[in-house]
Parts: sequence; structure tokens; C-alpha cells
Amino acid sequence: MSGGENLAKLTVSGKPGSGTSTLVEKIAEVRGWKSINGGEVFRSEASRRGLSVEDFSRLCKEDLDVDRSLDTMLKGLLLSEECPEILESRLIGWWAHSMEIDCLRVWVRVSDEERARRIMERENLDFNSALSTSRQRNEDDMQRYRALYGIDLDDMTPYDLIVDADSLDAEGVFKLVNSRIGA
Repeated sequence: MSGGENLAKLTVSGKPGSGTSTLVEKIAEVRGWKSINGGEVFRSEASRRGLSVEDFSRLCKEDLDVDRSLDTMLKGLLLSEECPEILESRLIGWWAHSMEIDCLRVWVRVSDEERARRIMERENLDFNSALSTSRQRNEDDMQRYRALYGIDLDDMTPYDLIVDADSLDAEGVFKLVNSRIGA
């Protein structure tokens, strides 16, 4: 399948706190593209259920159908005429790769410590709490994706561009990815 007018041009993935939301917002703004943020979908569903993100993540681990329904929605969007140019989620690069969607698939890699610093600032947590919460959520997610789909999130095979963002600020990450998108 080739990237037509209504198909995704870019998928962005990374662990929580890696800066994927910031990257997507900047690219959408500069290019005038529409986007959907899987993290926002996840957080909205958690809020709708009256749960914290961590509690909702645990629920998804216990009831795999909850996660499957969110993933099915995102996969369906990839093939839809309403597909935005940018999709962000932890697994969206995997889905685009397996569905042979012709788009740039980006993974933003950030160390646990840097992700904890970013989460700490965003959510007003102390560093150790942010690090512990982040590591636990990542472990829960990795176990869940392995059980659901046989996906190892440490396998970078689906990605065309892996951005090591520990030493880059948001603008540096944006410039790198935007230059790979091209005209």
C-alpha cells in the first residue's frame, strides 16, 4: 500500500516521557498536518473510567480486551480515508510496518533517567517517584504487548529513523525528524 493523500505520512513512537507528543505537535503546526496522539487516547480512556494512567495500564494488563479495542481503533485509522498525516502511539510504527503503509516510522529513544526528569516536570513528581512509575509502566506495557501481539518494544526493526534524544532538546528532535520528512 502506498501513502496516498489520506494515508499517514509519519508515525511517531517512543516510551512515555520521550517527547513524542511535543514532536507531533510541532510537526503538525509547522506542516499544517492533522494528528492523533495515542497517549491522549489512552489518557482520555483512563480518565473516562476514573483511573490514573498507571491504574489503567494495570487494568489493560489484566484485561487484554481493553487494550485490543484501543489498538484496533488506531489500526483501523491507518487504513481509513480520515487518517491524519501523523499518528503517535507506542505500537503505531509496528502497525504501519506490518500493514505495509508507506510512511516514515520514527522511534524517539530516551534513557529512563531523562524520561523520569521530563515526567517529573510535567506531572510535578519527585525524581525517584517519576523514575519508579515510568519503569513500572514501561514493564507493564512491554509484558502486555508481548502477550497481546508477540511484540518486543526493544526491537527497532519497524522503524526508519531512531532518534537518540537524550542530548537533544525538543527543537533538535523536531529539526532532525522534519529534515527526514522532506518537502
